[in-house]
Amino acid sequence: MPVVDLAKTSLRELNMALQQLGPTTNETDWTVLNPAGEHAIAAGVDAPVTITIAGPVGYYCGGMNKQATVLVEGSAGQGVGENMMSGLIHVKGDASQSAGATGRGGLLIVEGNASARCGISMKGIDIVVKGGIGHLSAFMGQSGRLVVFGEAGEALGDSLYEARLYVRGPVAGLGADCIEKEMRDEHRQELFELIKASGEAGTVDVSEFRRYGSARKLYNFNIDNVEAY
Repeated sequence: MPVVDLAKTSLRELNMALQQLGPTTNETDWTVLNPAGEHAIAAGVDAPVTITIAGPVGYYCGGMNKQATVLVEGSAGQGVGENMMSGLIHVKGDASQSAGATGRGGLLIVEGNASARCGISMKGIDIVVKGGIGHLSAFMGQSGRLVVFGEAGEALGDSLYEARLYVRGPVAGLGADCIEKEMRDEHRQELFELIKASGEAGTVDVSEFRRYGSARKLYNFNIDNVEAY
């Protein structure tokens, strides 16, 4: 089990070692000590390994992650999980702006609150925030699911495409073309599975959530014209 102390090892050396891991590596359980808010820790990893970071991290932790499980035992700076492709990133504290931005897959869990623009331009990632989220979250969200246990700030889902938003608390305001939608059985099942994946099955009632999505009046994409794009 490799243990890397960032007080003694450079961030460049750590990330190079992680990025060189292959799909059959035996070094599957990593611990990073003294992260001290360094930026881009565990960015660009493409291997089925678990990386436990013992403390708060700076910008873009776990960016472009593929396959890896990244556990942050603290809060995360801007852009945690940016452009994530697969795997899991679990932040035990709060997350700053643009958590999960442009993510294409995988699951991002934030135990605390997430700041503005959570899930901005999300493209398939699933995000579960157990606290609240800031303004302009899910802005231009194209696909994926955003679940919020607490409240949402102004302009939720502004210019939304086809991302699905589930919010339990009050919403300060909806963005352009974002509307509340009917919660059908398939949505309750989908929401239950996401809550279960976040470790909260049995503690949170899906009936307390409301669903939001696109009114489909703002964007002009038409599947019948796909060859023209």
